[in-house]
Formats: sequence, C-alpha cells, structure tokens
Amino acid sequence: MASSSGAPRESKTFFSRKARTLLWIDHVAGVPLCLLLTLIRRVSDAFSGGPGEEPSRRIVFLKLAEQGSTVLAHEALSKAVARVGRENVYFLVFEENRFIVDVLGLIPRENVLAVRSHSAWAMATSGLKRLIEIRRRRIDTCIDMEFFTRVSSAIAALTGARRRVGFHTYFGEGPYRGDLFTHRVLYNPHLHTSVTFTTLVSALDVDPRKLPTFDVVPAPAPPLPRFQAAPEEERDMQRLIRELGVPPGGRLLLLNANASDLLPLRKWAEQNYVALGRRLLAEFPDAHIGFTGTREEAPAVEQLVGAVDSPRCFCLAGRTTLRELLVVYGLAEILVTNDSGPAHFAALTSVDVVALFGPETPLLFAAPSPRNHALWAGIVCSPCVNVLNNRQTACRDNVCMRRITVDQVFDTVCQIYRQRAQQPAPNRTS
Repeated sequence: MASSSGAPRESKTFFSRKARTLLWIDHVAGVPLCLLLTLIRRVSDAFSGGPGEEPSRRIVFLKLAEQGSTVLAHEALSKAVARVGRENVYFLVFEENRFIVDVLGLIPRENVLAVRSHSAWAMATSGLKRLIEIRRRRIDTCIDMEFFTRVSSAIAALTGARRRVGFHTYFGEGPYRGDLFTHRVLYNPHLHTSVTFTTLVSALDVDPRKLPTFDVVPAPAPPLPRFQAAPEEERDMQRLIRELGVPPGGRLLLLNANASDLLPLRKWAEQNYVALGRRLLAEFPDAHIGFTGTREEAPAVEQLVGAVDSPRCFCLAGRTTLRELLVVYGLAEILVTNDSGPAHFAALTSVDVVALFGPETPLLFAAPSPRNHALWAGIVCSPCVNVLNNRQTACRDNVCMRRITVDQVFDTVCQIYRQRAQQPAPNRTS
C-alpha cells in the first residue's frame, strides 16, 4: 500500500525482495559468468569459424520476466513463425509468466519452456533441464529479448545455439554482459519496444560483421490481435459480474490500483483510486466499478472497495484466473491502471485502457492500440528508469505519479465513457 503522502513506503522504494535478489544474482554471478563464457566463446569461434551462413531452422525466444513486455513482442514472434514455421518456434520463460505466451497463441503450448522460480534451487534445476531440452531439440537460433540482464545473455550462450541475437553494450551504454552474441544489436532508446523486439528477428538477415550498422527503416507495429473468449467463458464471467451486483445491460468500469513489485514507484496513490471511484459513480448512475488484483492483493483491494463505500463497487481481486480476467476486460467499458501488465493484457480486448505512466515513458512502452490512452506528466526527471540502467532509480518520491491528478483521470474516463455510450456495445454484460 502507498503511504498517505502518495509515495510508496520506504521498504518498497526500489524493488521487492524477490526483485532485489534477482538483481543481486545478475550482478554477483552474472558478471564473472559472462566473462568466463566470453573467453570460452572466443576460443570456440577460433576453431568453429563462427555462426555459419545456413538459415535458421529452429528459434527459441528468451524472455523470462514481464508478461506485459511479451505482449509487445507479438510482431517479433509472428515474423519468426513466418520464417521457420510455428512448430519450430520456442519460448523460454518463468513459469508464472507463461500465461501471456499461451494467450497470444503463436507458439504451440508444448514449445513453451517454463522455468520454475519459486526458489533458487527450483530455478537452477528446472533451468538446467530446459537448457538440456533446448540442446536436445537442436535449436540453432536464440533471440534474447531481455534488455541488459547478464544472466539471460549467459543462458543464450549455454543453449548451444549457433546464432544468438541480443543487445550489446558496445561503448558502455548499458551494464556489462560479455560478448556472447553472434548478432550484436545496438539498443535504440528512440524506438517503441514492439519495434525494438522485431529488429532482433530482422537482425538474422544482416551480416553479423556489419552490425551494429543496421540499414533497415523500421515499420510501425501493426495492431495487436484480439483475444477471443469461448462462449462458455463469457457466460461464466457474465454470471460472476451479475452475482457481484452488475445488472443485465449494466456498464462496468475497472480500476487496477496495483503495480508489479519490480517497480512500486509506478503506483498512483490508492486514495486517488478511491476518489476517482466515488466521482465516477456519482457522475454515472448506470456505472458499476470493480477493483482488480491478484489473490494476494485481495485484502488491500477490499479496503479500497470499503473506502469507496458504494453498493455499485466491488472487489474482483482473486476472483478470476488471468485468462478469465481477459474475458472480464472484454465485458467492461474502461480500465484505469498503473503502468503494469494489465495495461498490456487489456490491449488484447475491446476495453479502453487509461494507463498512468511516471518512472517509465509511454513513448516506448504503451501498448500500440487505438484504445490505449496514456497519461504522463512528462516532468524533467521522468522517465528515470530505463533498460540501460537496469531499471534502477535513486528516486524516493514518485512526484511523476502525483502530478497526475484525479481531475485529469476523471475527465479522460468521462470522455471515453460518453463516446462509448454513443456506440453499439455488444460486449456489455447481459
């Protein structure tokens, strides 16, 4: 929960304990591991002659964390599928993050290689099994979509793939991660993330000796696909929403007051969500508000619902699976959310998304959708976190989020709400 001042509590200023542990491992173990593997690579290349010129036959994408970013990789995955066939594309991911890979539907479920991460031992043992599996399948190309984590570059090298594509620091633009890629791509902080991911696939067509020169003009990212719920899934969620008090034909608004533990500074203050909910219910008598969240977040979300204090406001936290939440998005009018995974998941549905940005910028990370409405104060110190600094920040006061006022969000939601009221709404609850 945020403090009354709107800034996250001191213990949550930078990262959660799990996130701090992963950063510590990436630094303490990652640096020497990348150095060792770089030396091995140079000796190996001296005898093997490098990656070779034969085309890729099997491709594995490496994106362990951040489900939201995986949504932005849709076009990159599509290009890989067009290149080698759906059955020859794989995805290495933490088990808790595989959900969105399955939802995108581009890769066969059996080709999603999930690594358990609930403990260091589980991560090490399951990760080793997945590396063995990648080698057994003779996957010849690895595309590392992590930006500048050291462990991911080491994993790419350990896959045994002859062609390895990833971001390289060159003159120190990011953390040291060795020299482990055959196709070393320069990270361009002026390209949207979806385009950046696509360039990693396009790099396979470039002579690696010419990189980082990359004589390609990137095309804008195409629209994201639309999530299709099964009829029974939609009926189940309509039933749930009715049980929570939304009548047939009612209009549903969703508020997500949570953010990933990776960067709690992305949170808009909870009392702002409470004030917003009260104003929206007063403005629109036909509206109902559901606060979303995970099962672990449910007690805190219940407190927010209690603070709104309306029979037309209820808690959805922990009441759905992630897939069912996508179905709920499709039944809702608008989602207001911090910059986090839901802002990207919801872009796969018909809901309008009002996404609140602060420590990061919508210019790079907003979902490419006409239904996405990003609010960002754009103060001079924002964005303060980026892929080149491992998303670390010295900030202890997220004034960038506090500069986004309840009035701004309320006015934006009202405008969208009235526009949608003038259009046919086949997805409303019935």
